This record gives sequence, C-alpha cells and structure tokens, in this order.
Amino acid sequence: MPERSPRRRILRHGAIASLGLRSALIASGQLALDLGFAHAASVLAMRVWPSPDYTRIAFELESPLKATQRLQTTPPRLIIDMEGVTASPERLASMLPRVNPADPVISAARFSLLKARTVRLELDLKTGVTPDVFMLPPVATYRHRLVIDLYPAARHDPLRELLGDRRRPPADRPAADPLNDLIREPRGGSATQREPQGGRAQSPRNPPRQSAPPGVFTIAVDAGHGGEDPGAIGPGGTREKDVVLSIAHRLHALINSETGMRSVMTRTGDYFVPLAQRVMRARRARADLFISIHADAYIEPHARGASVYMLSERGASSSSARWLAEKENGADQIGGVNLATRDRELRRVLLDLSTSAQIRDSAKLAAEVLHQLEGVGRLHKREAEQAAFAVLKAPDIPSILVETAFISNPDEERRLADPQHQQQLAEAIFSGVRSYLIRHAAAPRSPAA
Repeated sequence: MPERSPRRRILRHGAIASLGLRSALIASGQLALDLGFAHAASVLAMRVWPSPDYTRIAFELESPLKATQRLQTTPPRLIIDMEGVTASPERLASMLPRVNPADPVISAARFSLLKARTVRLELDLKTGVTPDVFMLPPVATYRHRLVIDLYPAARHDPLRELLGDRRRPPADRPAADPLNDLIREPRGGSATQREPQGGRAQSPRNPPRQSAPPGVFTIAVDAGHGGEDPGAIGPGGTREKDVVLSIAHRLHALINSETGMRSVMTRTGDYFVPLAQRVMRARRARADLFISIHADAYIEPHARGASVYMLSERGASSSSARWLAEKENGADQIGGVNLATRDRELRRVLLDLSTSAQIRDSAKLAAEVLHQLEGVGRLHKREAEQAAFAVLKAPDIPSILVETAFISNPDEERRLADPQHQQQLAEAIFSGVRSYLIRHAAAPRSPAA
C-alpha cells in the first residue's frame, strides 16, 4: 500500500536563506546593520516578548532597513536609529505594546524623529544588557523582521534557582561548558546497542514490575513553539503554542505532585526558546526524561488522533514523519534565531550526536505514553514513529515528541481548547511517564532531597 502524502504544517514554509549580513562592531560600542535597503520600510507590526532569560522586540517590516545601535551605561539605555522608516514617531508609539512592569529588562520605551525617515528608539533599561540586533528575511506568514534581543549582562538562570545547590553538577563537570555537557558519554546502556530494526519504534518488552529506585527523577517538559512562533493554527484560530503551554503546565503540576519526581519546563510563558537551548536546559537540569508537547496539523481537515515520535539515527520511519521533523526543525527560523551569531559548534554537536541507547529507551517511553493516550482518544499512529527531530537529540536523555491531536481538525481543535481535555491529555502523558519510570528506569540522576 503506498505511503500517504506527507502531512504539512499549516504555518511552515521552507528554510531561511542567508541574507549575507554585513555587520561590524565599532570601538565606540555601536553596531550597524546595513542590508542594502532600496525602499522606505513601512512598519507593519511591533511585538514585545518578555521572558525570564531575555526580552525580545520584533518590528515587522515591508522591506529591510538599516539600524544602528548605541549602548549607554549611565543611565542604562539602548538607542537604536532606524533609517528608511516611513511611519511617524507618534504612529510607532501607538503600535508599540505597553511595557510590562514585570519586564526584567525594559522600564520605558519612546520614539523620536532624528531626521527625515530616520526614527530613534530609546529603551530605558533596568539593568545592563548585552543586545543582539539583527534582521530576519520573510518566512511563513511574516515579512522582514528587525529583532532586538536584550540579554541581562548578569545572566539570570531560573533553572539554577529552581533546582538549588543540590542540583549542581559535580566539580569535574563544569556547568559553564555546554559543549562538554553535550559530548559526555550517555548514562546507562552501551552505545553499540542497535536501535529497533526497520526504522520504526517497536513495542518494548515489559520487564517485571518493580519499585522505582530511590532519588528524584527530573522530567523536562517542553511546550513547543512560543513567542514569534505560534506553531500550527486551527481553523477556529486556536494557536498551537497556547494549547501546548497549557497542557505542559498541567503536566508540570502533576509531576511535581508525585513523590520522587520533579519537573522543569523549557518555557513557562509566551516567548520563544531556540531548539538547541531547549535541549541544553534539559541537560543543565540533569533531566532523566524529555517530553516535547505539540499539536499536529495537516492540509486536509479530516486527519485526527495523537501520535508519538522519537529520534532516528538511520532516517525517518515514514515520509510523513520525515516531513514533520523538517517542519518542527524549522521552528528556529519562524521563532527568530540570529544565524550570524549562533554558536556554530554547538549547533553541529547538537545536530550530530545521538545514541542507540537513548533511542532504545525512548522507544520504551513512547510505547508507555501511547498506551495511556489511547484511553483519552483516538491514536493516529499506534506505534511511535522516528525521524531526525532536533529537539530530541540530547544524547543521554530518553526523549519523545507528543503530537496530542490535529489542531487542523475542527473537532479536535475544539477538544484541544477545552481545559478538561487538556487535563486528560496531561494525565495520560503523566501516567505513561510514571509507568516508564517504574518498569524501565535506572537510578535517577538526582539524589533524593
């Protein structure tokens, strides 16, 4: 029987092509972005995304523009001059969302006209920052974007605060070296063991039930998409990023209510976290499992049911799995990652490392979660499928991606938006995780409190 045509994400459109950015750091601290604009840039929208780690401001533009930034230390202030802007300062001020008093970085923002078609944005800051200003070309439903990322000079680490001193890595494993973290040997199992045959996850044999080993199991709960990346959007306007965040919070609460388990979330609000950072946050937390939560979409509205995916070392188990992985891996492009400055070595290691032991354990976890999801609703696939999902590539953490339902199906969209159904999905995933830990897990990476 021929393979059905690959599913497609509603909002995904290919990969970003390089713009060939010309950037130069000037001794005075100014950074100029000159993208060779030929036409005046009309500002279509402005968005502000505060998060625990950084604040992002995004200008959506009809065409690229030239931006020059200058950082002032006393008082702390970032000044950005944008050349070729047609809107007046008053018009821009009306488009800028009100600054959230809880924003960790920005205290006030204002526009002024520097000269004809050059508008100045001044950001009063609560603390010193390391700014990253860059342009993004059109992708998905977005036009050109000028992105301003403001990272506190003294980086805040919410994971460290949450987990406390007892979660600190051993002295021989410095937390400041993420690349060293990534290339450490996987815990448990032999790296030479083969993954399930045939490119498809097989249902694992369940060993005799046993008591969970002493210690605290840490579960990384990853709500897909966020911020500039809404994920798939249902016919009724329901956004994937909102639904999966709600399910993730519910799963987080269930895990934290269970003795011997602890949850850490890769994002807790509506902001974007790059795929590599999601994996790194799980590894910094020394997570025992990684669960990425999504809502599927297909071009035809009749597709329905939940699916679970895991990593593959030898190619996708189906064309639909391959296409889904390609689209999910494009989240960085839609969410907005500065490709000119992203750590290339970190990207290479993240995308290259995988282990047979991790895949074997992921297959067991996937089977347990699928079994529980079947009690909530229809399954789209009764076995876990495999593909090269970047967010699942922590080499030593069993990792799965759960597509809870098809948000492109009007009936399933309504169910996904229902808090009661969200709770049922969270409980099913939690039950699958708990069953895996009891049946299959070795000792947790974290000692008992």
